Amino acid sequence: MLIQALNDYYDILSGQGKLLPDGFSNVDIHYLVYLNPDGTIDGIIDWQETEEIKSKNGKVKEIKKARKEVMPQRTEKPGIDSNFIEHRPLYLFGLNYQDGEFKTTDSTNKAEKSHKIFKDVNLEFIEGIDTPVVNAYRNFIQNWEPGNETGNVYLSGIGKKYGTSGYAFCLSGTVDLLHKDKELNERWLSRFSSNKEVTDGAVIAQCAVTGENMPIARVHSKIKGIFGATAMGSVLVSFKHSSEESYGNKQSYNSNISEKAMEKYTKVLNYISSSKNQKSQLDDITVFYWAMSRNEKCNDIMSALLFDNRDTIGIDEIEGMMKSLIQDAREGNILSGRMKEEDIDPDVNFYILGIKPNVSRIAMKFFYRRRFGEILLNIARHQDDLQVSEKVHTISMWQIKKELVSPKSNIDTVDPALMAKIFEAVIYGTRYPRFLLATVVRRVKTDTDDEKKKNVKLNRVRAGIIKAYINREARLSNKKEELSVALDKENKTPAYLCGRLFAVLEDLQQDSARKSKESRESEEKEVQDESKPNVYEKPLNRTIKDAYFSSAASKPATIFPKLLKLAQNHLRKSNRPGFYNKLVQEIIDNLEGGFPDILSLVEQGKFIIGYYQQYQSFFLYIDNKKDKDKEDN
Repeated sequence: MLIQALNDYYDILSGQGKLLPDGFSNVDIHYLVYLNPDGTIDGIIDWQETEEIKSKNGKVKEIKKARKEVMPQRTEKPGIDSNFIEHRPLYLFGLNYQDGEFKTTDSTNKAEKSHKIFKDVNLEFIEGIDTPVVNAYRNFIQNWEPGNETGNVYLSGIGKKYGTSGYAFCLSGTVDLLHKDKELNERWLSRFSSNKEVTDGAVIAQCAVTGENMPIARVHSKIKGIFGATAMGSVLVSFKHSSEESYGNKQSYNSNISEKAMEKYTKVLNYISSSKNQKSQLDDITVFYWAMSRNEKCNDIMSALLFDNRDTIGIDEIEGMMKSLIQDAREGNILSGRMKEEDIDPDVNFYILGIKPNVSRIAMKFFYRRRFGEILLNIARHQDDLQVSEKVHTISMWQIKKELVSPKSNIDTVDPALMAKIFEAVIYGTRYPRFLLATVVRRVKTDTDDEKKKNVKLNRVRAGIIKAYINREARLSNKKEELSVALDKENKTPAYLCGRLFAVLEDLQQDSARKSKESRESEEKEVQDESKPNVYEKPLNRTIKDAYFSSAASKPATIFPKLLKLAQNHLRKSNRPGFYNKLVQEIIDNLEGGFPDILSLVEQGKFIIGYYQQYQSFFLYIDNKKDKDKEDN
């Protein structure tokens, strides 16, 4: 299904002129070499393009990126093998750059061997072509002696970047680029077509993609730009070992994918790999996505909503779009006004592919297909489930992934299987994996608040994940959703009430500490005698949250009697004893069966949400009070 979908997408892209013509490939070029007619180098200039990148703090910096130049299709054979119209420095110049100087030798004589095959292949290829730039290139090949050029002033100016750069040629004093020479490209297309005819005669069989009898691909082209893969690229379809062979077929003859179908799907994957709005990173999984449509807005929207990609859509626009989509989802409508304006077809098929390199091959971790409107609706419901405040905050997949890793861990990755299951739940609207809830609850219970490292036990993302899991589980089980966006005083669930009570007792403790500190400071101002003992508490170094949160979330009946006893102390020092006493009593009165002995995993999640929402309400109270004071003044 995957390769069929990629072949169909190829037809759309080629119809728009977005794919390279057959027999050509994109090459990264960093430097342009100017040649005199006699083949000597007249200069080498930095030919990279400048791109502005905006950082998270809003600062703009310029970076250099290689130019993408269309050249005759590159060789993908292993070992030493030259391209027609070479761009690699080892082949072109026959020099190694080591320890700050150029040398012709190395332990394997790779430079010498590479340069020799380059001369043989390219001189044979351009034989008979008589154009100024090709003649200069021929003279360069014939006259260049690596041993005489170790001190070349132009190469020396490049320095250590020499070996990792790509090179193109131009006739000095003109705009004649070698790789754009008309006669040279006609020669290449003729050579490419005849080579195909020879190889195509090898194995004829029914193509598994098209169903036609066609030449079968023996070796599949490599896909580049995959995170963690080799620079040369990796293959999606490959048969290496004899155990993988069937009916005497070797290598990729076992797959029965035709040369034509192979070329189509590999070109599409390489096209998507170089795209900004169709490729994202999810930990060590590279995610490709595309709509089977000419309208690229589908890709832009999905990139923004799922991966927080702001290259095409700004943050304000993303938040506004998500707010509109969430409202549409609540009303059962899959298309917002924005979708209608962009002329997006909700019935168009949308594909999401997750891949990960495995040595020289690519392993497919997931592959999803759904109608675009259905995916949008499911994403909107997913985001709606994640919300823990009235103001909509879009939570991307990488934010979810981040909260699954301990801030103290040296490992910054998450099990790809878990991320795939989360992704599946988002796209299809199914249950989240139970391990997601277990992981987040564990992180909340075990992590510590650390202002210096900006680590927190509980934030809106973690709270949102817990709320989303519990509500979706209830909804799909045809039960009433128990957790609201904000504090729900009507929620009588024991676990939720226990979480609320813990938040109240913690705030009471902090309030009493604040009063003690204020009183101490007042005392110090009035009495200058340093020998007078300080009868007031010192500022808190450790709260009940630090000491008891994890235990309270698991065994409320064991912990809360201790906390209520401590609270009596704190009430005597509080600025608002009546407020806290009333709130504590209201919550306890709703705990009709008393404190639960043990809370299940889901109940621990409800405890955490109750705690989070109650604590957030205190901040809301403070903000509202400040606003009222401003109005009064």
